[in-house]
Amino acid sequence: MNVTDILFVLFMAGGLFFFTTATIGLLRFPDFFSRLHATGKGDTLAVFLSLVGLGIYEGFSLTSLKIIFIAVFMFLAQPTATHAISRAGFRSGLKPWLKEEKKS
Repeated sequence: MNVTDILFVLFMAGGLFFFTTATIGLLRFPDFFSRLHATGKGDTLAVFLSLVGLGIYEGFSLTSLKIIFIAVFMFLAQPTATHAISRAGFRSGLKPWLKEEKKS
């Protein structure tokens, strides 16, 4: 097992970890905005790490260069899309969840 194989496994494991945590956040968080935050952050990093891992696995070639370009595009486009979706939700009247205070 050489260095590129180890890097590939580490990047793919990191991507899998962040996909898993984003999915748990989607299922566990209480409202639209916190769920969107969890999936927006987690999926952005997961896609980036997974695609960089695939680029490393492919070796230095035109295909790996294309994969890295896709990774950079996704790293820029996903947060922008998440922001647009959350702004549209807020404008349509969705209110953020607020923790209620205990009454004594």
